[in-house]
Amino acid sequence: MTAQPNYLKAGLAILFVMIGCCSNVIFLELLVKEDPGCGNLINFCQFLIISLEGFITTLRCGTKKIAVPIREYITMVVFFFIVSTANNMAFNFNISMTLHLIFRAGSLMANMILGMIIMHKRYNTQRYVSVGMISLGIAICTIASGKDMKDKADAVVSDGSTGFSDYFWWTVGISILLCALFLSARMGLYQEVLYAKYGKHPREALFFTHFLPLPGYALLMTDLAQHIKLANTSAPVDVLGVGIPIVWLYMAGNVLTQCCCINSVFVLTTECASLTVTLVVTLRKFVSLIVSIYYFGNPFTVTHWFGTFLVFAGTILYSDIPGLIRQSRQQAVKKAD
Repeated sequence: MTAQPNYLKAGLAILFVMIGCCSNVIFLELLVKEDPGCGNLINFCQFLIISLEGFITTLRCGTKKIAVPIREYITMVVFFFIVSTANNMAFNFNISMTLHLIFRAGSLMANMILGMIIMHKRYNTQRYVSVGMISLGIAICTIASGKDMKDKADAVVSDGSTGFSDYFWWTVGISILLCALFLSARMGLYQEVLYAKYGKHPREALFFTHFLPLPGYALLMTDLAQHIKLANTSAPVDVLGVGIPIVWLYMAGNVLTQCCCINSVFVLTTECASLTVTLVVTLRKFVSLIVSIYYFGNPFTVTHWFGTFLVFAGTILYSDIPGLIRQSRQQAVKKAD
C-alpha cells in the first residue's frame, strides 16, 4: 500500500518556495544596491544561521550519527564555498540582478557539458536542443547587456572621462559568473557520486556544506570587517523606538528568507513529484526575474526578453515537462480504470 501524498503540506511547501525564494532575491538586490561588495558578508551570515539551524534540527545537537563521512564532504564544500563567494562577488563588477538570474538558470547547460566530458554521458536529441536554446538565450542576454554597458562607457568617454574601466570590469564579472556556473555543475556531478555511494541525505549535506566552510571566512576577515562597518553606518530605521541600520534589516530578511526557501524546497522534493518540483522551481526563477525587472526598474530590452524566453523554454524542454504531464495523465486514467 503506497503512502498518500500530504496535499496540505505540499501546498504550503509550494507557497513558501514562492514567497521565500522570491523575497530572498528582493532582499539580495536591496543589499547589493546599498553595498555592491557585501557578497562575502551575506554568505557568512547565511552560512552561520543555516549551520546553527542544521546543528539543532538535522544533527540534533550532535547526537545523531552522520550517514556520510565528513572527509567525503570536503571536496563538495570547497566547490560550494568558491561558487557561493564567486556568485555574490559578481555584483561588485557591474553585473545586474537580471543577468545574474539568467546565468543561474543556465545550470542545466553546464551540467550537461561537464557530464559529457567527465562522466561520458550521452543524451537524447531533445536534451541537446534544449541546452542549445539555453546557451543561445544566455549569449543573447549577455551580448545585449554588454552593448548597454559599452554604450554607457562610450558616453562617459565622450564627456572626457575614462569609461573603459566599467566595461572592462563588467567582462570580469561575466567571467566570474561563467566560472561559478561550471564549478556549480561540477559540484552537482560530485554530489551524484556521493548519493550513489551513500544514498541521499540532503539535509545532512546542506548542514556540512554550510558549516565546514565557516573557518574559511577567517581568510576574508578584512573584507568582512570593512562591510560590517559600512552596514553599521548605513541609514538607521526606527523599529519600536530603536534605530537599526537598514543594511542589517535587509540582511535579516535575506537570511530568514534563504532558510525558508531552502527548507521549503526540501519539503517540496519529499512531498511532490518531479514534475511539480520542476514547474515550481522554474516558475520561481521567472517570477524573481519579473520582480527584478519591474520593481527595481532594471533595464530589459526586447532582446533580453527573447533571450530569457529561450532560456526558460529550453529549461522546460530539458525537464521534459510536456512528457511528464502526458505520463501523469496516463497514470490518472489507469487509476480511474
